Amino acid sequence: MYNAKIILPVLLVFLGLLTYPLWSQKASAPPVLATPLKGEHCIESKDWMRANHMQLLEQWRHSVVRDQNRDHVATDGQHYNKSLSNTCLDCHQKEQFCDSCHTYASVHPYCWECHFDPKEVNHVH
Repeated sequence: MYNAKIILPVLLVFLGLLTYPLWSQKASAPPVLATPLKGEHCIESKDWMRANHMQLLEQWRHSVVRDQNRDHVATDGQHYNKSLSNTCLDCHQKEQFCDSCHTYASVHPYCWECHFDPKEVNHVH
């Protein structure tokens, strides 16, 4: 009753057209991040921070706001202040570091709804 010789090729062409945007895009190279302004290393390893920085920042937020705990002890035993504006941005520049990766990944974090980059604020006296 059905003609498989016609339906199968039409179905394959339809699936090809439907999935074309997914497999036709060329991957672009990830951004080259600016090196930190100071300090020899981050609070954790580069690979760990690349994979887990958002979870770390969310844990910091919870810990500071709910428990008033501002002390972070890194895996190497060093103590850091839990602060995006003062700890992270003390070494990294928002535009050359955070924004370049977030733009590449099409991620729009909500950090900057409450926080600000101290270097971007123009103080009026």
